[in-house]
Amino acid sequence: MKILISALIFCAFTLCSAQQTVQQNPKFDQKLADSLGADRLGMKNYMLVILKTGPKDKEITDKSKREELFKGHFSNMKEMGKSGKLKMAGPFATSNKLGYRGIFLLDVKTEDEARTLIQNDPTIKNGIFDVEILPWYGSAAIPMHQKYHEKIAKENP
Repeated sequence: MKILISALIFCAFTLCSAQQTVQQNPKFDQKLADSLGADRLGMKNYMLVILKTGPKDKEITDKSKREELFKGHFSNMKEMGKSGKLKMAGPFATSNKLGYRGIFLLDVKTEDEARTLIQNDPTIKNGIFDVEILPWYGSAAIPMHQKYHEKIAKENP
């Protein structure tokens, strides 16, 4: 009797397992996935940098000084983009109670690599922004938006 029950349980488990097989995506492109560093789910690891209002933001009131610091901020972003490390960036649309101002999505493996890339940003160096850096797992196709963004942006900051 125990053998019969064990056999029935084994058969039921085998049938349930067979129904849960993963189906291959018919549109899957191995070459594209490899070029983007995608895993089997089409995803990859990034570092998400959250720019927050920094401790000296209110202290830097001189308009020309702020403009110069933000010019350097955009220049640093451009350099990170040229190096292939900055995959996405942008400000938050409105102020919020968390003091979050914007984000960078960096294609680097560690927090230390992310800190090295942003260390030359004068808005961070001068305390206008502070940062939080978090590992983030998202679509490996995110960088593909850049070629289209360049075609739709009429002006560069």
